[in-house]
Amino acid sequence: MYKSGFVSIIGRPNVGKSTLMNTLLGEKLSIVSPRPQTTRNNIQTILTGEDYQIVFVDTPGIHKPKHKLGEYMVNVAENSINEVDLILYIVTPSEEINKGDLHILEQLKKSKVPVILLINKVDEWDKQKVAKTLELFSKEFPFKEYIPISALKNKNLEQLLSIMKDNLSEGPQFYPEDMITDQQERFIVSEIIREKILRLLREEVPHGTAVEILQMKQQKNGYNIEATIYCEKDSHKGILIGKNGSMLQKIREHSEEDIKKFLQQNITLNLWVKVKKDWRDNSYVLKDLGYK
Repeated sequence: MYKSGFVSIIGRPNVGKSTLMNTLLGEKLSIVSPRPQTTRNNIQTILTGEDYQIVFVDTPGIHKPKHKLGEYMVNVAENSINEVDLILYIVTPSEEINKGDLHILEQLKKSKVPVILLINKVDEWDKQKVAKTLELFSKEFPFKEYIPISALKNKNLEQLLSIMKDNLSEGPQFYPEDMITDQQERFIVSEIIREKILRLLREEVPHGTAVEILQMKQQKNGYNIEATIYCEKDSHKGILIGKNGSMLQKIREHSEEDIKKFLQQNITLNLWVKVKKDWRDNSYVLKDLGYK
């Protein structure tokens, strides 16, 4: 019997949704950053085995939005709850259920989709705290399964995969077996660059950056890529460029390394920085950048 289905990965920002998806796929397709709210789109990735195909939907973290981009991200995440066959709800060990998780639980109660609770980062906490978390969440919602995991250390992910297969129905192969994402290469490349910005700048520049791929030409010796980094303030532009262009050079070098791995070809990457004030609250700019 061939099984297939769509699986949504949901949770608060920074609980390990993208790390889980990347580990299961064995590919780096979604931004992983110590800073929250890094995923902005519901990235679809495909895991194909001999007798199954699972299409993962990696959603933005559900949070209280502060601007139109935030509203877009929350809508994407909440809409995905009702459009899949199975939900993986990720939390981390805690003494009580916070407001963010209570809001997510309310959304789940409106859905008829089965939910598996994953308690992530168990390698960082003692067993008592993990057990307490299990007890708290089990009282709030009738989960199909409860699995303690470490997405980073690959702990209990084989068990998770087996349980996911058990909870999917017989179905077709939706995508070719060698296809691992439905996203265009341009999008993945822009996300790689954005991740490097978040990692290298940490707290210096907030989430008000976006990356637009202006050109991605395939040539005999590889790809020639040109991209613009948008920020919201003139002061942020200076930080992104750095003294004598040093920070922009770092962003370029770090990005090139991962883009080469992804495209499996040599690349030339040119970056520019432009200011688009308050772009996260501008519907027209958001649409141009792909947040529709």
